[in-house]
Amino acid sequence: MPDTPARPGSSGPVPTLDGFATIAADYDLILCDVWGVLHDGTNAHPGASDALTRFRALPEEGRPRRVILVSNAPRPWAGVQAILDGFGVPRGAYDAILTSGDLTRSLIGAHPGERLYHLGPERDATIFDGLDVTLVDVAQAERVICTGLFDDTCETAEDYRGTLEAMRARDVPMICANPDLVVERRGELIPCAGLIAEVYAALGGAVTYAGKPHRPVYEAALALAGGLDDRAPPEPARVLAIGDALRTDIAGATAFGIPSLLVARGIHAEELGVATAHATLGDIADWLDRQAVRPDAVIERLVW
Repeated sequence: MPDTPARPGSSGPVPTLDGFATIAADYDLILCDVWGVLHDGTNAHPGASDALTRFRALPEEGRPRRVILVSNAPRPWAGVQAILDGFGVPRGAYDAILTSGDLTRSLIGAHPGERLYHLGPERDATIFDGLDVTLVDVAQAERVICTGLFDDTCETAEDYRGTLEAMRARDVPMICANPDLVVERRGELIPCAGLIAEVYAALGGAVTYAGKPHRPVYEAALALAGGLDDRAPPEPARVLAIGDALRTDIAGATAFGIPSLLVARGIHAEELGVATAHATLGDIADWLDRQAVRPDAVIERLVW
């Protein structure tokens, strides 16, 4: 581990940071993942909230320091805020929340009066609140909104193949309201809507993805950041994406042209050998070299 880690965005080996304070002053805006960074689905990570709070308190360099939580949760932002409140995550750690559910609602709103089938658990039904839609069985649906598996404790995406094949036969389009493939819960990887969408896409079905790693979520996040201060969004070089998933958080940031910081003790923890409580992060250069994308820096957990 270098004594003075390289700044994210530099060439050469990916630096491992002991704390976020090393690079925090280089940024005006953080786009921070929620599940895997601020909590693991069961417990909060107080150090992450502390790091974001400290970042927001740094002296301005031309504009306020802002934090927008960007989540692939398939529910409106207020539902995510309620979950964070329950975990004890202070509201002073962030300025705003943007979710895949918010983007999905915008997509649904572009087709008022449609007959929709909700493929997902009842807990995600708030995604339809106040919208001009009619929820119907899959056989009558004009569009399918996939928020996840009905029971993610025992089902797999393959359990839905028959339903997806019937949808494909009628060319029913799908909106995937959570592009994540898996999330971590109590140390286990839980399947998400992205897995179902992958199967449907492989069958030739039309899928629109709402959330990371797709460009519209970053455009919306930067526009939201500009609106907070009634000015243009910050320059991409002054924006940092933080997350625990290479496929969504890191790949999305890379494609959009903003630096990224990978939180190692998340969904890749077992691959990196830090799945156990007392394991420490070692040299991960070989692992990173085998990946399709690389972050600009790595930190074991988000801490100051």
